[in-house]
Amino acid sequence: MNTVRSAIFYLGYFTALLVCGVLFLPISPFLPLSARYRLLNLYNHFIVVWFGIACGVRYEIEGRENLPSGPCVIQANHQCEWETVFLQVMKPPVCTVLKQELLKFPIFGWALRLLDPIALDRSRPARAMKQVLTQGEARLRSGLSVLIFPEGTRVDPGQRRRYNKSGSVIACRAGVPVLPVAHNAGECWPGRHWVKRPGVLRVRIGAPIDTADKTPDVVIAEVEAWVEGQLQEISDVPRPESS
Repeated sequence: MNTVRSAIFYLGYFTALLVCGVLFLPISPFLPLSARYRLLNLYNHFIVVWFGIACGVRYEIEGRENLPSGPCVIQANHQCEWETVFLQVMKPPVCTVLKQELLKFPIFGWALRLLDPIALDRSRPARAMKQVLTQGEARLRSGLSVLIFPEGTRVDPGQRRRYNKSGSVIACRAGVPVLPVAHNAGECWPGRHWVKRPGVLRVRIGAPIDTADKTPDVVIAEVEAWVEGQLQEISDVPRPESS
């Protein structure tokens, strides 16, 4: 049954992608950035809703009242593709830190490129770090929020990876808060398999973490402690002990 549901989901997924490519992409370059976000995010809104319908997933999203009015650095755990879609619509407009290979995908990558992301060459880590810091701060000062996954890559449910402080460095430099987000999306949308699973997908949006008079090390420690604490409560897969 899960295989059939997943096949139906991907039929809608790729149909929506094609529609986006035909109807939205040709006009998007001629729109201001804010309008471009609203138009291209229609695809993300659809995927979030369609995933729930097609795959029997129920959402429990808490903490929307914590979304700040101004720009912030969003830091979330990274388990699969779902959160990259959801976080685009949670607090738009948002600039995403991502690997530059994603921009090469037809339609999907072209749309990403139009949303002014920070695309990194992960084979050159020193240059990538400098790019994150300089471009991230510039995006925040222009009024965009920045989305960065401190784990740096997808981490399967029940696994743990050291958090990187680059997002906290950006926030501290720009004087904006960090918005922590925790979720268990990988339990319904496995990151390494196409078959989806029904269940309850839980998202918790934390209170913004003030960066004033704090070091990046202190901020990322607060982010990690909060996210891991929430994952202990919302995950059906047991969390590992801190190393």
